[in-house]
Amino acid sequence: MSLKSRLFSLPGIWLQRHAQVALSSLGRLFSNRFSSLMTCAVIGIALALPVGLHVMLSNLDTISGGWESGASISLFLDQNITNDKARSLAETLRQHTRIETVELINRETALEEFQRLSGYADALQALDSNPLPNLLVIQPKVEYTTAETAEKLAQELRLLPEADIVQLDLQWVRRLQAITVIAQRAVVVLAALLSMAVLLIVGNTIRLEIQNRRTEIEITKLIGATNAFIRRPFLYTGFWYGLFGGLIAWFLVALSLILLSGPIARLAQLYQSSFDLSSLDPITVLVLLSGSTLLGLAGSWLAVGRHLSAIEPS
Repeated sequence: MSLKSRLFSLPGIWLQRHAQVALSSLGRLFSNRFSSLMTCAVIGIALALPVGLHVMLSNLDTISGGWESGASISLFLDQNITNDKARSLAETLRQHTRIETVELINRETALEEFQRLSGYADALQALDSNPLPNLLVIQPKVEYTTAETAEKLAQELRLLPEADIVQLDLQWVRRLQAITVIAQRAVVVLAALLSMAVLLIVGNTIRLEIQNRRTEIEITKLIGATNAFIRRPFLYTGFWYGLFGGLIAWFLVALSLILLSGPIARLAQLYQSSFDLSSLDPITVLVLLSGSTLLGLAGSWLAVGRHLSAIEPS
């Protein structure tokens, strides 16, 4: 065979050798099914927790985004404002460039609804006058429903001489979003800690594998094998642990979402909502599998680098 033919055949030989080692490592895992499954399951559970929390927070962001877009402003008018003046003000505000709709709830309608829903109908009938003011429920246009723009509109409405109390029904959503940011940071911290746990799990498993094959490693070194040659099957073992652990995490999260989707859909129906729990998107799945595989390789590399150099033929 000419030199040129040998050079072109080297990549094929290299790929063939890596494929053989990868399949050989996979065969070793299947020969110890129970212990391998336990290790992969522990990795999967460790990874499923932060991924599941990430998906739930993403769904919560979707819900809160819908709440924010539906934000409204409650304008309670002064007690001295009559129904005619309230209707006139409502008509004027409907012409506002940043307001979509204005609904007038007069004091009589408000009192009837309060009597019906509060359970204090008899007590309220004993009052000499209606204590409730006229109310304007204002819905800003879509482009003005963010927290900042809605707050500016509320400040403008507070300057009206007819206004008594202006309540922006968005404050609790903003507080929810602040709590969500804290939860997202907590998920990142949890993911970092559990990633370290995965490194330790894989590293300890590979360390035990190295100790079990100590005699084989010593003999291989005696016949001239390099550390890179000996390291290769252990790296592939870590690769398979990480990959299968990521697949188990994917299965656990997907199963949890399926089990939760029914009760959440029924709860949404009670609130006249069509919200559906979203599942794992392709990017999240790709990040999960890539991250778990890299963690398996990293844990294996650290264990092999530390313990392989200490094994020398006597």
